[in-house]
Amino acid sequence: MIEIKNLYKKFGKVEVLKGLDLTINPNTSEGGIFAVLGPNGSGKTTLIKSILGMVIPNKGDIEIQGKSVLKKHQYRNNINYLPQIANFPSNLSVNELIKMVKNLRPKPAADQEFIDLLRLEPFLDKKLGNLSGGTKQKVNILLTFMFDSELIILDEPTTGLDPISLLNLKKIIVAEKEKGKLILITSHIMSFVEEMADEIVFLLDGKIYFKGTLAAIKEQTKQNDLEHAIAAILTHNNSTLK
Repeated sequence: MIEIKNLYKKFGKVEVLKGLDLTINPNTSEGGIFAVLGPNGSGKTTLIKSILGMVIPNKGDIEIQGKSVLKKHQYRNNINYLPQIANFPSNLSVNELIKMVKNLRPKPAADQEFIDLLRLEPFLDKKLGNLSGGTKQKVNILLTFMFDSELIILDEPTTGLDPISLLNLKKIIVAEKEKGKLILITSHIMSFVEEMADEIVFLLDGKIYFKGTLAAIKEQTKQNDLEHAIAAILTHNNSTLK
């Protein structure tokens, strides 16, 4: 469970998070998939980085499993994080990168399982700088899921994936959820969110405008799909500002 209390963050004079309160807690022991959505500048990246300890808020608290994690680091060992952009050292081979990450993180790694699933065997001896964007993303996915952690954060995980790799990613996410994991996803692909997420959190201007199930947001906005539901919220917000 993640509990965020009265979270504020400013960058210079720009207020990015404005007293944000949020509890993310799966309803069952089977885990849950939560999508954190919002337009550019809404605060979702700052929120995710605050949970990861990459951004220190000006005010408020973040608790994971009932313990405050602000300015601490040990808790990160129980988080798997997939960044949006995979900035790997171009001179390393895929194999060398995997070994380096395994040496840095003192946890058992199921790397071969994901090498097989993602069909990365032919690329293991190739330099990362010579790989396509889609293959780099598969390496990114491998590094994220090869460790067993209770919290998984995926930032735009579908970027660059071909249809088969996307199907494999969906299988991996569902399998992790069935193990009781809490999974946070940010994505601009509404069809992916609609298929995968149990609940969504929609941020706008550093505040939460909606938290609940897909059925609830469709009912609230009188729309048939998530894309139009989000558009309805944005349209209503823009009209109230005029």
